[in-house]
Amino acid sequence: MATRNAAQQRAQAKVEYNAFLAGCPSRQLLDRISDKWVVLILCALGDGPMRYSELARRLAGVSQKMLTQTLRSLERDGLLTRAVTPTVPVTVTYELTDLGLSLHHLTQGLRSWAQNNMAEVLKNSENYDAHRS
Repeated sequence: MATRNAAQQRAQAKVEYNAFLAGCPSRQLLDRISDKWVVLILCALGDGPMRYSELARRLAGVSQKMLTQTLRSLERDGLLTRAVTPTVPVTVTYELTDLGLSLHHLTQGLRSWAQNNMAEVLKNSENYDAHRS
């Protein structure tokens, strides 16, 4: 049996990714990108580069710690870039990468769906709860 180098092993694993399988690494990615703050950050940055303070204002209710952790995670995964400009005070700007932009299109649709269907979901939940009581 021929041995494969690391690049060949990664290529084979990519072909074999199947999120329905328990050990598939794509499940971890799905878990990370399905977080509400990830979705909202990607939606916000779809409008173009933003400073940290702009993002914090736009995402009502996000704590400084959660925003920082989520931005770092998205940068680590290559979904956004962080640019530091040496001004006084220092300016930090975040922008989607091509990979992040490709995911933005999906998250924007998810956000729109949630906003457009919230009333119906609430009505259904109330009806369900009324019948279960």
